[in-house]
Amino acid sequence: MPTDTTAPFRLDVGGDPGIDPLALAQRAAEAEGEGFDGVSATETRHDPFLSLALAARETTRLELLSTVAVAFARNPMTVAQSAFDLQAVSGGRFLLGLGSQVQPHVEKRFSMPWSRPAARMAEFVRAVRAIWTTWQTGEPLRFRGEFYTHTLMTPFFSPPPVPSGPPPVWVAAVGERMTEVAGEVGDGLHAHSFTTPHYLRDVSLPALARGAERAGKDPGSVGVALPALIAVGEGPSLDTAIRATRATIAFYGSTPAYLPVLEAHGWAELHERLHQASRRGDWAAMGDLVPDEVLETFAAIGSADAVARELRARFAGVVTRLSFSASYPIAPETSAALVRGLRAG
Repeated sequence: MPTDTTAPFRLDVGGDPGIDPLALAQRAAEAEGEGFDGVSATETRHDPFLSLALAARETTRLELLSTVAVAFARNPMTVAQSAFDLQAVSGGRFLLGLGSQVQPHVEKRFSMPWSRPAARMAEFVRAVRAIWTTWQTGEPLRFRGEFYTHTLMTPFFSPPPVPSGPPPVWVAAVGERMTEVAGEVGDGLHAHSFTTPHYLRDVSLPALARGAERAGKDPGSVGVALPALIAVGEGPSLDTAIRATRATIAFYGSTPAYLPVLEAHGWAELHERLHQASRRGDWAAMGDLVPDEVLETFAAIGSADAVARELRARFAGVVTRLSFSASYPIAPETSAALVRGLRAG
């Protein structure tokens, strides 16, 4: 099925944290025939670069997004190489998405340094671009920064230039400072699924514009991707989707890094209750703490047609790429109906 450009945003599939590389490649092949524009791989249980390399071999049109790869678990050289190779093997269809992760994971899971994440991310992206420039043009590598220094590159270790040029870089952010970084050094912002139309319009977009303007860029040239929370289905399947979505909201709402989103709505007290429940390990009951008002603010809920209408109403003209964030299985026919609804207007 060819892509129908009447949709108000490009539609991406993927982001399932449990999907393995082979399954994601198969899903990408299916999605290309279902009218999606891109496929994303999320770094949770598997390496997104490996998954997307396999997906590149199973598709010819679909764009390939890492949403997101953990930058601070790596260094600019390793990221530059993986992304450059993916851009080459995909024929120029790769979009490099980078995120910082939170401090405990960077330090305790990856055993990597953490400090001043926004400044570090800005320098990380600049370093990656400097490495790509050396590989594309042959000019000497002379990047010296506060966190990263790259000054050695010989012909033996230099890949050939990529005909399409290096991939665009998208930066994941929730807080205002990191969102400014996305506008300043990135080609796009990967917004978090734990966001709302109000937070996106009143907090994220102004911060993105400030960063873009600081770099002398048109804010409108910086894309915005959103994995929108949805609870989709009918009858018992909708009940299951709502329960799973409440649990997802509770999990993110308990995390201090995402407190600003709740604060923007006057719901800071909910964060405290969720955070205390998480510290007790009371994960199973946390979803019950999420009121209907909060659920309906964060998620589009209902049948496929209703969810498609709601997503258009919330995000048309605001985001440039949209995917579906769901912590429960969505039947293939429901996914297809969502795409039809979004394409049909």
